[in-house]
Amino acid sequence: MPSFRAFASVLLGLSVAPLVLSAFVPGFPYGSEKVRGVNLGGWLVLEPWITPSLFDNTGDTRIVDEWTFGQYQDRNVAEAALQSHWNTWITEADFADIAAAGLNHVRLPIGYWAFEVGPGEPYIQGQLPYLQKAVTWAGKHGLKVIIDLHGAPGSQNGFDNSGERLQSPGWHSNATNVHRTDAIMQTIVSMFASQTNVVPIIAPLNEPAGYDGQAVLTTTAQYWLDSYQTIRNPGGTSEPSNTVQLIHDAFQPLSYWTGFETGPNFYGVAMDTHIYQVFSNAEVAMSPQDHINAACSTSLTGLNVWLIVGEWSPARTDCATYLNGRGVGARYDGSRPGSSRVGSCQGLTGSAKTFSSSYKTFLRQFWEAQVISYEKGGDGWLQWTWKAESADDWSYQAGLANGWIPQDPTDLKYPNICG
Repeated sequence: MPSFRAFASVLLGLSVAPLVLSAFVPGFPYGSEKVRGVNLGGWLVLEPWITPSLFDNTGDTRIVDEWTFGQYQDRNVAEAALQSHWNTWITEADFADIAAAGLNHVRLPIGYWAFEVGPGEPYIQGQLPYLQKAVTWAGKHGLKVIIDLHGAPGSQNGFDNSGERLQSPGWHSNATNVHRTDAIMQTIVSMFASQTNVVPIIAPLNEPAGYDGQAVLTTTAQYWLDSYQTIRNPGGTSEPSNTVQLIHDAFQPLSYWTGFETGPNFYGVAMDTHIYQVFSNAEVAMSPQDHINAACSTSLTGLNVWLIVGEWSPARTDCATYLNGRGVGARYDGSRPGSSRVGSCQGLTGSAKTFSSSYKTFLRQFWEAQVISYEKGGDGWLQWTWKAESADDWSYQAGLANGWIPQDPTDLKYPNICG
C-alpha cells in the first residue's frame, strides 16, 4: 500500500516541498515524556455550554455562537461583556493551579477573528493581549502552551466552537477561506517564533469535518502540508524551527493517516485525536462499566508520529446545558430531537454537590481508565476542559476540588482498572 504522502501528492495533486533538515530540539521532550494537560476552553473562543450565562444574559435566543454574539447585540454591550469575560474566566491564578496539579501543558483555543476580521463579519476583537498574557503566565509557572486555531473562516466543521454554528462546514469550499487561514497561521508562527521553549507546539486547525466528505479531507491534507512548511520553516528561512506541528485526524481512523507527513522530509509532527463517549445515542446508552471498558480498549497504534489525545472527558452523558448547542436538548434524557430517553440528567451534570458518592467513584475510575489508556497507547493527553460554569462532570478544576481527579495525575487509585 503506498504511503498517504504518495497518495496525497499523486492522486489528489497536493503540493509539498522538502525542508532542509537540521538538529531538531523541541521545547518539550515529546515521545519520551508524557503530555499531561488541560484545555482552556470557553475563554478566547466562546462556547455556550461552558459559559451559558454569557448567552442567557443577552436575552436573545438567536445568539448561539460567537458570530451571533456580535451580530445580534448592541456592539458596546457585547464588547463590555467579552472584555469582562476575558479578564475573569482565566487568570494567572489558573495557570498556577494547573501547574500545582502536576500538569505540564495547556491547550489554548483561539479563533481566526482574533487576528483578522473580514467585511461583514460581526466578530469582536481584543483576544490577542490575553493570548500574550497566557504565554507569559505559562512561562512563569513552567507550563507549555499548545496554540490551537479553533475556528477558521467559513467554519471548518459548523460547530459553535468554530465561532459559527452552521448546517455544514464552508471553510474547505472557498479558496479565499483557506488562503486567509494560511496567512493567520503565518502570523501565529511569527508571533511566537522566539518562544518555542514555552510554545513548543502549534495546532493549525481544530477538528476539520472530514466526515463531511472527500472535499474536506483533500483540502485538509493540503492545508496540513502547507502549515507544516509555515510552522517548521517560518518566514521561508533556511533554518527550520524547533516548533512541533500538531494536526488533527479530521475524525478519520488513525490508520487513514498512516504514512502522512513521515519520511526523510518530515519531522516534528504530532497527531491530535479527540475521544468522547457522549455524542451518539448508542454511547449515552452505555453502562458505566461499558464506558470504562471502552476507554481501556482504545487503540492508539499504527502511526509513526507522536500521538496526543487532545480532548477527552470523564463525562458519560451529554446532559450539560447547551452541550449540543444552545437551544438543543440532550440525548440522555430524550430532549434532543431524534433521541430515545436513557434516564434523568439529575445528578449527572451541574454542580458536584448533586453528585452521589458512587457517581464520583465512577468519575474517578473513568478518568483513570482514560489516562492509563492514553498514556499507554499514545504520548499523552489534555482533558477538555479546565473549568465550566455549570458542568462539573467536564471540569478538571471541579474534579480536583471534589476528589475524582488526583492532585498528582500519576497518583492513581485504580492502577489496574484496565487489567
